[in-house]
Amino acid sequence: MERGLIDLHIHSTASDGFFTPAEDVKMAVKLGLSAIALTDHDTVEGFKEAEEEAFRINSEAGREIIKVIPALELSTATDRDIHILGYFVDTENEGFVNRLKEIRDQRDIRNEEMCKRLREEGVEIELSELKKEFPGAIITRAHFAELIIKKGYVSDRKAVFQKYIGDNCSCYVKLKSLTPGEGIDIIRSAGGIAVLAHPLLYRMKLPEIDAFVGTLKEAGLCGIEAIYSNNRGYDEQNMRALAKKYDLLITGGSDFHGKNNKGVEMGRGKGNLKVPYEILDELIAFRS
Repeated sequence: MERGLIDLHIHSTASDGFFTPAEDVKMAVKLGLSAIALTDHDTVEGFKEAEEEAFRINSEAGREIIKVIPALELSTATDRDIHILGYFVDTENEGFVNRLKEIRDQRDIRNEEMCKRLREEGVEIELSELKKEFPGAIITRAHFAELIIKKGYVSDRKAVFQKYIGDNCSCYVKLKSLTPGEGIDIIRSAGGIAVLAHPLLYRMKLPEIDAFVGTLKEAGLCGIEAIYSNNRGYDEQNMRALAKKYDLLITGGSDFHGKNNKGVEMGRGKGNLKVPYEILDELIAFRS
């Protein structure tokens, strides 16, 4: 196969992305990407559809056009939300799949409470309504925002978060989360490679990030997402240096959600994202 660019951070309708897993695969092919990882929040349920679409495309072409990596983005927390990417997880591992279901059940409990608080603020919304509007999705605050806008309570996503569901708002309920160490353990239990997602989004200064990554390394972290859509200036260089310091792998991705995260394109991020295939080679080599 031709070894072009890749994108190892993509979401679908299995969580809070706009496009179905199959549509994500088709888009990746159209954009000339050689490989993608479907990294939906707390679920691997979209992988089979994506894998089947890739198989169809590759079979029709008579060669491998696109590779799809089994992955996910696991929600964990310390004093802030921390996301751990898991690559090459065994999507058929029964214990792993059951543990993910438990995590999603906790999200439902949180979402019920958020609906209750929103109703107390005059926003009529039910969890059953959210699930009907977004069938099969892992309901996140992005889905709350979309439905609240659709029902006419506010005009845009920014207003929803500022008024109702932002971290410091009255209708926000913190998700009962795993610790990052527990998230790493769950990923490794399924044969996966644990990677810290978008380390520069956690509002830490570089010395704090350094210390945090060192702690996660001791807990079994294997890599950090050094190439990312929001990177500016020396961000990538700094994250590469941190990876080298702790002998960690590097990954990269757009964090593509489609229309649910405007301005971020698959494979291109905000216009300057380039993740070479060699990044995937290193992940594969790490597994062997």
